[in-house]
Amino acid sequence: MRKEFVVMRIDAAPDGAPYVLVTLSLAKDMAEGNQPPNPSTTNVMGFSNMDDMMKNLNKMISGGGMPGMMGGAAPGTTSIKLDMHEYKQLGLSVGDKVNLDISKSETLGV
Repeated sequence: MRKEFVVMRIDAAPDGAPYVLVTLSLAKDMAEGNQPPNPSTTNVMGFSNMDDMMKNLNKMISGGGMPGMMGGAAPGTTSIKLDMHEYKQLGLSVGDKVNLDISKSETLGV
């Protein structure tokens, strides 16, 4: 199966490792105007004190409070992890159209 995507975001690894996270959206969704929400425009969770922050920390980490941050991807998007060599070889930038081929591996025997 082959699908066409548009590169929406390119982010450095959150842990500083030598890879990037590339966020893709289906090209047909972009053409129809059904763009996924931009995670960079989300509301920031505010805390009045340290206790409130600790109570809501799990929600924030799981992406419930800040989509696109720390594990919560925007709905309708696909993210892939590329090591730096792959990323440089592809020369991707935001707005590029890319094709993703998906096939099932044939396993024989064990």
